[in-house]
Amino acid sequence: MRCLVIEDEAETSNYICKGLREAGYMVTAAATGPDGLDYATSEEWDIIILDRMLPGRIDGLSIVDKLRALGKQTPVIIVSALTTIDARVTGLRGGADDYLSKPFAFSELLARVEALLRRRSAPGAADSTQLQVADLRLDLRTLRVTRGNKVITLQPREYRLLEYLMRNENQVVTRTMLLESVWDYHFDPQTNVIDVQISRLRAKVDKDFPVMLIHTLRGVGYRMGVTPPDEVGQGA
Repeated sequence: MRCLVIEDEAETSNYICKGLREAGYMVTAAATGPDGLDYATSEEWDIIILDRMLPGRIDGLSIVDKLRALGKQTPVIIVSALTTIDARVTGLRGGADDYLSKPFAFSELLARVEALLRRRSAPGAADSTQLQVADLRLDLRTLRVTRGNKVITLQPREYRLLEYLMRNENQVVTRTMLLESVWDYHFDPQTNVIDVQISRLRAKVDKDFPVMLIHTLRGVGYRMGVTPPDEVGQGA
């Protein structure tokens, strides 16, 4: 299980990270709002624990808001010295899944982490017939594709291509992988068929949206995700 801890107090951060690692979690820590936002949105986590008040002009609620706006439903626990009922309600209504007031016992935090993860993995908790990357959704039962409130109409090959990219979110997929999995070719026909289909798919999925999801890695392949790789070509 991968856990992101966003906490600027070194003592509290070390306390949380040490306990989680001893409990078998893989933990990454961030100490500022901007760093926390970057980690939270650029990688996939099983759970995020974050302070509400952070340095860097980006607080915990802003991070949660950005995550939810991107369609990421990663469980989030806010830990905060703000202990009033209003503060807790604001945090939960802002998109957090739980709110724990400081100071706290690590055993209670761990119990809450485990409860959230159990809830997420329980039967019926997540619809396995739905694929989602940010605000892009694909229903495997109805073949309905939407991004935000927009319904996207795809041709059969475009649908297969999109499904493959979404199932491999944040992974680089090569031309060979696409040819074998989407076109059932076990050789390279030396045509631009992939480039053409990617271009058409990108025009439907990314056009008129502020965040690009389909990225081209020149000479390597393609990648679907919110955050582009270091070297991204926007054209197919």
